[in-house]
Amino acid sequence: MTGKYVWNPMPHKVDINCPLCGGHAVFEFAEVVKIELKKDIPYFKASNCFEYKTHEDYCGHKWHGATYYASLNGGSTATITNLPDGYKPEDWDHSKYLIRSHNTDNGAFTCGICQTRKVYVLNWPSDAFYSLSYKGKSLWAFNRESLIDLRDFIESNDRNTERYKWASFLLHVPTIFKKKSARADILKQINRMLEFNCS
Repeated sequence: MTGKYVWNPMPHKVDINCPLCGGHAVFEFAEVVKIELKKDIPYFKASNCFEYKTHEDYCGHKWHGATYYASLNGGSTATITNLPDGYKPEDWDHSKYLIRSHNTDNGAFTCGICQTRKVYVLNWPSDAFYSLSYKGKSLWAFNRESLIDLRDFIESNDRNTERYKWASFLLHVPTIFKKKSARADILKQINRMLEFNCS
């Protein structure tokens, strides 16, 4: 798990090391909605709720987008009001998706230690708060809950992923971490993280 995996969609929120103090922080991906009409661009450019930006698709076509950072706005879309016709606050509501809906690393983090709340571009998996190393390879988890599933999975003998909430994540744990010879070392590191970071 040394790279960013196309096969493994990330949740909207992941635990990261705070870029400022190194403590535990939560990163939340921003939601981007395409601005369909040129006449609406000035509204989004002037709005305090949105960040206006031009984007480029995989074919090289440019499109206009309005980015909303829920974590900087109370964690909801309640601050979005008076939108132009054709848009509604729910368009930026990430809770309707199981995974992030856009291929962007933009978002914002909130640190529980230094209290910083700031726009940030995620560098995954380098930013992962829950990360360990074994024989020069990196193993990470998205958050505490997925780390617990990872621990239980590594500890088990049958390795049946179907009984775990984070099954799609566990399906792609590289073989080196699943070997019996690696089990004790990896479990020790995971348990240390869970004890140290108990909340």
